[in-house]
Amino acid sequence: MIPPAAVLTDIEGTTTPIAFVHDVLFPYARARLPAFCAAHAHDPVMDEVARLAAGADPLDTLLGWMARDEKITALKTIQGMIWADGYAKGEIVAALYPDVAPALRRWAKAGLRLFVYSSGSVAAQKLLFGHTPDGDLAPLFAGFFDTVTGPKREAGSYARICRGANLTPGETLFLSDVTAELDAAAAAGLRTCQLVRPADGTALGDNHATAADFADVAARFGLPRGA
Repeated sequence: MIPPAAVLTDIEGTTTPIAFVHDVLFPYARARLPAFCAAHAHDPVMDEVARLAAGADPLDTLLGWMARDEKITALKTIQGMIWADGYAKGEIVAALYPDVAPALRRWAKAGLRLFVYSSGSVAAQKLLFGHTPDGDLAPLFAGFFDTVTGPKREAGSYARICRGANLTPGETLFLSDVTAELDAAAAAGLRTCQLVRPADGTALGDNHATAADFADVAARFGLPRGA
């Protein structure tokens, strides 16, 4: 098997426990939404919320989107802005599975191009990888992609990522815990692997390679491994 030349990874349920997102990040943003809306009432992002709210209260709209975990760019942008303040104050430290940072460093050192594709904003992605217990991992990545590129369950989004990053789909490995995302990536020609994290209760699919952690990914796809 020829190893992939690039790795594109999801975050939630793949590099990061779902509990961190739902039990730490979301409550942190939710508690600070009222103050944010008051302080940024005239910002362009709040204008976009008001447009989408179509007459409803913007704060109530944002809280509803958050409760349903809607993948709406305006919401993700606001969450990222709130989290940026939390990271800067040291009130948030990102959580990664222990196998992730060593593998990312090893793969980057070996010359693999690393990318992130998450429903969280690019700014939020950089904050997460920039504030980990293992240090600042953001420089290991060659690029970050979010819902501005397109929905994660549509093949066209992965085709656009490959074109934008000058990647050949067949040389790119996409890692995610979500079968529908993997299906979309495979339809675009990418190689795929489902991360099955017991702590996250991953729903196992039938059409993709599976791995328990990043060390397992390395073993299955011929990527650099530790001693």
